[in-house]
Amino acid sequence: MHESLKANLREIEQAQRWRRRRILTSPQGAQITVDGRPFLSFCSNDYLGLANHPEVVAAAQEGIARYGVGSGAAHLVSGHFEPHHALEEELARFTGRKRAVLFSTGYMANLGIISALVRRAEGILQDRLNHASLIDGAILARARLRRYRHRDIAQVERRLAAAGKAIRLVVTDGVFSMDGDMAPLPALAKLCREHDAWLIVDDAHGLGVLGETGRGSLEHFGLSAVDVPVLMGTLGKAFGTFGAFVAGGDDLIETLIQQARTYIYTTAVPPAIALATVASLRVAQQETWRRERLQELVRHFRDKVAPLGFALTDSNTPIQPLIIGDSAQAVALSARLEQHDILVPAIRPPTVPEGSARLRITFSAAHELEHVDRLIDALGACA
Repeated sequence: MHESLKANLREIEQAQRWRRRRILTSPQGAQITVDGRPFLSFCSNDYLGLANHPEVVAAAQEGIARYGVGSGAAHLVSGHFEPHHALEEELARFTGRKRAVLFSTGYMANLGIISALVRRAEGILQDRLNHASLIDGAILARARLRRYRHRDIAQVERRLAAAGKAIRLVVTDGVFSMDGDMAPLPALAKLCREHDAWLIVDDAHGLGVLGETGRGSLEHFGLSAVDVPVLMGTLGKAFGTFGAFVAGGDDLIETLIQQARTYIYTTAVPPAIALATVASLRVAQQETWRRERLQELVRHFRDKVAPLGFALTDSNTPIQPLIIGDSAQAVALSARLEQHDILVPAIRPPTVPEGSARLRITFSAAHELEHVDRLIDALGACA
């Protein structure tokens, strides 16, 4: 066994796919301390800059003082605290749905949704670039998983038409985490209505960021709960805390509470985190300048970096990948940026398709224009 593991690790290293953990000694922010060195960071999902917001921190401290550190049990045993319930009600209001239910992580939420809503051998149709948790959910449910080319509506239509009533769920990211582009949600919703399938949207990277009031991809496209019956969102990205939720109608949420194994059989998120998230939701809605700054930073970056010759994706979100192609070259460019005290790790297969290694640059409302200019200058020098 040991020799087999060593051989596998050597293969990972030789393929330029070795990953290493870095140790942070500062809070998340535009400027962080990693492995004892200060860096300008462009690799966090803290899009609104709320992970270290004073009001969010204070709410978490209040929660610890009142409820302790751990929740002690699963929600259905003795771990469903008052702050959990209050957060679920707030998330339902925020998303414009009847109810919401908390999950401990986004990965667990996606596994739970699919396993609860689809039975063995029933059909699921998914975008080829969906998050791994959505793919794994279908595999674990033993469903008949079909995948369509990224954002290819014509292929979705053909597969739905050919399957008849066999496809029960169509599943997509709202914003794709490695490319930053958006799913064609209006067209998908229309096809799902026509073919009697439910549309599930994982809007982990859209909520808080997109839409006039930050309600995500659905608000951006003007879609309702009728168009998208199942909405999943995470709390550790734009909202700066931890955990995830699913929002929808009464029957959907009660089904997840009763049948989603990743909800039933895991310890609840600490109640202090729930209190902190209520605070972050409030800040996100009140401080609209955070979304406005993000849009300004993205426009500035795209305008300035295009002349340098890098391949950009079709993204107007805070996720701005620079497609390099070769894994070794992506790693080398990331290392050269580190010499300029800028942190942007290389993303390589299998996280992204073969031949599409990249630097996944992400922006936060904590960044200033001068930070973006530093990044562009460094890219120009490294290129």
